[in-house]
Amino acid sequence: MTSPENLSSMSRVTNPALVDPATDAHRAVQVADAAALAADVAVREITDLAELTAVVQLYATIWGRSDNPPMTLELLRAFSKAGNYVGGAFEGDRLVGACVGFFHAPAEDALHSHIAGVAADLSGRHVGFALKLHQRAWALLRGVSEIAWTFDPLVSRNAYFNLVKLAARPVEYLPNFYGAMADTINGVDESDRLLVHWSLLDPAVVEACSGGAIGSRADDELAAGAVVGVGIGADGAPVPGSLEGDVVLVAVPADIGATRAVDPALAARWRAAVREALTTLVADGARICGFDRNGWYVVRRGRNT
Repeated sequence: MTSPENLSSMSRVTNPALVDPATDAHRAVQVADAAALAADVAVREITDLAELTAVVQLYATIWGRSDNPPMTLELLRAFSKAGNYVGGAFEGDRLVGACVGFFHAPAEDALHSHIAGVAADLSGRHVGFALKLHQRAWALLRGVSEIAWTFDPLVSRNAYFNLVKLAARPVEYLPNFYGAMADTINGVDESDRLLVHWSLLDPAVVEACSGGAIGSRADDELAAGAVVGVGIGADGAPVPGSLEGDVVLVAVPADIGATRAVDPALAARWRAAVREALTTLVADGARICGFDRNGWYVVRRGRNT
């Protein structure tokens, strides 16, 4: 929840007493409050050293990197002091989720959301949704209208969350973006990422943040003439198809994390197949414009984009 006290800490630039209730930022705070209430957590900005330490420890646990956490305390402290975003979700006194972002170059008027994670035992509580809506309100209170971030395109649940639940728009495919990461989430797989832009006041985003997200339906797309660019074989392996249609469906495995754990070679085949399909389509002018929660990217060409 974003209590009046939390809103005060969230909006150093804008005095909350002066925020017009009719403004987009005020409405964003309201929907962020509703999301936190639904998740039964309190979401607020973090600046305290002890709580920043808890963020480091949470990330180390989630990514299985106790000796080399994804974020260091020193960097988080510097980010916070410099006015960047460090937000946390709390269940009572316990930190159960955190999200960190830093500003782009001044002329770009955007925030890059670098890392977000939620404790495993909070799965299904929509804590991640509450965190992102808090980050959105925080950005709008500072006059920032766009947030960008990357995610692994093979992770089906993240694709659905980012493209449907939040209505973010894919803009670039980044092969092996971070290089080798060697943690319990990424394993030995290459770190391909899909870069998305979240235009905070886009009508589709506003609707999604209010709970009105509607995903694509692969069956409907197939009935309307879509072709399968990458399918799933009976053995769970990727099956190359056609990339020539106006609408192309590209499958991802149901749980790439489990696949990496038991069959890294198969996970690598999925990485190569999805990378080849999506980069080829995007290079040809197509756009990734939707996702079916059963594990299909919807890619459109020309007038269909």
